[in-house]
Amino acid sequence: MSKNRYFFGKKTLITGAGSGIGRATAFELAGAGAHLILCDLNGEAVERTATMARGMGAEVETHIVDVSDWDDMQRLADKVHKAHGALDILVNNAGVGLGGDFLSTPIADWQWVIGINLMGVVHGCKLFAPAMVTRKSGHIVNVASAAGYYAAPDMTAYSASKHAVMGLTEALRSEMAVYDIGVSAICPGIINTNIVATGRMHGSTGQNQEKLAAFYRRRNYGPEHVARAIAEAIVHNRAVTPVSPEAWMLYGAKRFTPGLMDWFSSSPVLRKLRP
Repeated sequence: MSKNRYFFGKKTLITGAGSGIGRATAFELAGAGAHLILCDLNGEAVERTATMARGMGAEVETHIVDVSDWDDMQRLADKVHKAHGALDILVNNAGVGLGGDFLSTPIADWQWVIGINLMGVVHGCKLFAPAMVTRKSGHIVNVASAAGYYAAPDMTAYSASKHAVMGLTEALRSEMAVYDIGVSAICPGIINTNIVATGRMHGSTGQNQEKLAAFYRRRNYGPEHVARAIAEAIVHNRAVTPVSPEAWMLYGAKRFTPGLMDWFSSSPVLRKLRP
């Protein structure tokens, strides 16, 4: 089945749709005829995405929502279910960046990153999966990260949040399969978005934040690659999809040569190679 035929008219909710991967996914699915329900904490940003998606011929509505806030997400779910019934597709994309070694990362930032990167996904799944189960169809996409299977030094809290998303997605995929609901984890590598520039950074990572952001820009591997991977994962019901060459390399190395990866992660070589 062609992508356009598959997504045409599908009620699709995307969190974090104001920029980056969320915006690119909105454009990808708008071009395939999906009915878009776009959410972001930044109202102006999500409206810009919506305006551009409407220019592609898509039906679009927007909502301002904090995915880490259970009450806020409940209000969103009530509005969406009242207007549309069960979603066809849920893309839990909203996320934030947090860098720094364990000792220098404040507990408040642990709570912040877990609240958004993990509990935002939990809230989305918890509130929108039941209606899919009742109807016995749908697809859930959880945007994780290559950091969800490769725990890089100086990304302790971020890696913890994304490892948790991977575990949640794997377990949920098994549970939802009996209801004909697909669940996929998407694992981007180094993608040219604003996640590093706008993230919270501590220790030596904080001192090098601008250099890291500049490296991501020079790498220039855009979020449209992730958007296409999301669409393909939905169509083919893929369990895990790394995105970018380094994400695939890390995925294979972690599965087949874990000892080598452990050595590399803790060696001085890695620190010299970091941007």
